[in-house]
Amino acid sequence: MNPQIPENKFIQNKQENTLSQLVVKYIPYWPMFVIFLIVFFLIGFLYIRYSTPIYEADASLIVKDSKKGYEDPKALESLDVLDSKKLIENEIEVIQSRSVMMDVVKSLDLYATIYQQGKVRAALAYQSSPIKIRALYPDSLTKVEFVNINYDSAKAQVKLGNDDNVAYKLNEWVTTPYGTLQFVQNKNYIPSDQPKMFYFNLSSPRSVATSLLSNLSASASGKLSTIIDLSYLDEVPKRAEDILNGVVNAYNKSSLNEKSILAKNTLDFVEDRLAIVTHELDSIERQIQQYKSGAKATNLSSQGELFLQNVSDNDQKLSEVNNQISVLNEVEKFASSNAGNGGIVPSTVGVNDPVLTQLVNKLYTAELEYEKQKQTVGENNPILRSISEQIDKIKPDIVSNIKSQRRSLEATKNSLYSTNGSYNSVLQTIPAKERQLVEISRAQSIKSNIYSFLLQKREESELSYAAAVSDSRVVDRAQASNIPVSPKNSVVYLVCFFLAFAVPVGYITARDAFNGKILYRSEIENNTTLPILGEVNYAKSKSPIVIEAGKRTFTAEEFRKLRVALGFLGIGENAKKILITSSISGEGKSFVAANLAISLALTGKKVVLVDLDMNNPALNEILNLDQVPGISDYLTDTKEPQEMITQVKAHENLFFIPAGTLPDNPSELLSNGKIKRILHYLESTFDFVVIDSAPVALVTDAYLLSEYCDATLYIVRHKYTPKMLVKRIDENNKINPLVNPAIIFNGIRSRGFSKTNYGYGYGYVYETKKRPKNKKKKRPVI
Repeated sequence: MNPQIPENKFIQNKQENTLSQLVVKYIPYWPMFVIFLIVFFLIGFLYIRYSTPIYEADASLIVKDSKKGYEDPKALESLDVLDSKKLIENEIEVIQSRSVMMDVVKSLDLYATIYQQGKVRAALAYQSSPIKIRALYPDSLTKVEFVNINYDSAKAQVKLGNDDNVAYKLNEWVTTPYGTLQFVQNKNYIPSDQPKMFYFNLSSPRSVATSLLSNLSASASGKLSTIIDLSYLDEVPKRAEDILNGVVNAYNKSSLNEKSILAKNTLDFVEDRLAIVTHELDSIERQIQQYKSGAKATNLSSQGELFLQNVSDNDQKLSEVNNQISVLNEVEKFASSNAGNGGIVPSTVGVNDPVLTQLVNKLYTAELEYEKQKQTVGENNPILRSISEQIDKIKPDIVSNIKSQRRSLEATKNSLYSTNGSYNSVLQTIPAKERQLVEISRAQSIKSNIYSFLLQKREESELSYAAAVSDSRVVDRAQASNIPVSPKNSVVYLVCFFLAFAVPVGYITARDAFNGKILYRSEIENNTTLPILGEVNYAKSKSPIVIEAGKRTFTAEEFRKLRVALGFLGIGENAKKILITSSISGEGKSFVAANLAISLALTGKKVVLVDLDMNNPALNEILNLDQVPGISDYLTDTKEPQEMITQVKAHENLFFIPAGTLPDNPSELLSNGKIKRILHYLESTFDFVVIDSAPVALVTDAYLLSEYCDATLYIVRHKYTPKMLVKRIDENNKINPLVNPAIIFNGIRSRGFSKTNYGYGYGYVYETKKRPKNKKKKRPVI
């Protein structure tokens, strides 16, 4: 009992076989791979040599994130009462916004780019140019390219274009054909003794900012971190550092401007309210002075002093209620408006409700976020619409809260008025002059308390305005790498190495895929179930007879192997008749029939070769014999078998029956029953009967003859037989079965640049070795 082969061993063998087939498939084209390898490595070398090296600068800053816990020190927190929390995701978008980059472009004058001319390409002259260019009105610049610039260091003058008659001085605004410009010394200039030629381009800051943004990258260093990592790619390391530092400075500046605007709006509101209260308090004090002077009410009784104290306390409460109602009215007016102004809502001043304060802060934060995002994204952006919807939801909540508080304050106010009514009844017992003085003093006390409160709020706002600090802190300033990040030599050569193999492999694979002919043995095995009995390589000899006694060519050995393989089909003493056919004409069936018959005759067996292709006979020409009466003459009763059989003189034991006179109806002749008798006669006379028939795809002769034969050899020719006809072999065999069929893969040509690889998937190489001379006579190879 045979041991079972493990499944993993079978899979491993299958993978190794597939790998070997792939190697053999492409190995014959090894010179193509070598050529492409040299070409692509040369391209890679030229690319590295002449491409612009790109350097990377990186920086990092920490941002105050309300979700991740970064807070200012307590001292700064107490001063910064107008602090607004931020999200790191939003700040990343702000850093990468066009407005920030526009500030960088204008601050560094990047809209005017100076280039140094080179032999192959131009390079940025950020550090090699002694001067730089500024524009008075950068936003109005039009695109200008390739304007030559000549700098005379001795005279400190600049000449533009090809006009040598006009010279411009440094550090002065001058009118040029390209706009109002100023030429200044370049602080980044590195002197050099080599002569240099420069030219400059002018572009709008908007287009330059958009272009530079593609090289800027910003990302959070971690999920729980509030640090933003920044990087910028540029061909000049110093310029990369300056741009990245400019981005950080512009971002911090915008953050400070935002806080300053917030503090200024708050301070303006408090100043307006303070001016009103100051005027009212001054009016009351003058009224007291006039009353005391006119009424001579300088002393009050102890009862009046007690009443004044009670009334003063009550009126102070009433004043606070009125002040809160006034503030609530202002907040309601702000919340009911359709558009925010980006400033603080001053209604929180004097209002002790934490819910209202939280809602107002949320509204203010949302409106600031809306204005900030509006500068970086479009109006229909989902983020902008989401913030707008959030604002629309907060405002009704604020209005509802205000109405609820107003009802509460109105109730408190009514209660205070009721208390005042009881005080008024007591007041009636006080003399009229004293009562009037008390009323005036009460109004003075109320306004004085409001005045003190507003002074306190003004001081807090001024402290916030003066102590405004950025919500971010630079961790690392920009620093560029000394080694370029692009192009990377290893990556370039790796890509070239990959392309050097991928291009020829793709070409060979595509050529084979679009070829409709049979190229590989595996294609025959995949398209039909018939076994492949043998392979015959393409014979380059001038003679169609490739096998002779003592001849040791590769093709001759293939026919000897084919002769041995006939035993697989049962060909022997009891089965002698071999039919040879193909799909179409030109596949080499007559060539195979003649050489197979000669190979069998070399073994000492009597072999008869019958040419039954009565449509296009070719064996007479292959064997170099004259046209004589043949099988067609026998089928028409004009000749006997003995009269048709001719011995081939060049090959002992080989006999030949030609096709004879070509009839008009060969298929009908094969159906008259005589073919069976002649084949029976030949089988009894000869050891082997080799029959060359017509192609099965053109005529039906082979199907009629197959039933009288013991085996059928179906010829498939390399690079000639269409794949479609091979796919139809099994289908046609079900309808018109061939007896004991097998396939011979004929005419296999060497692939690529190889001259010895004939296996087409098996890699078998036949070598004719020189034999050492031997005096003993050897038996000839047959």
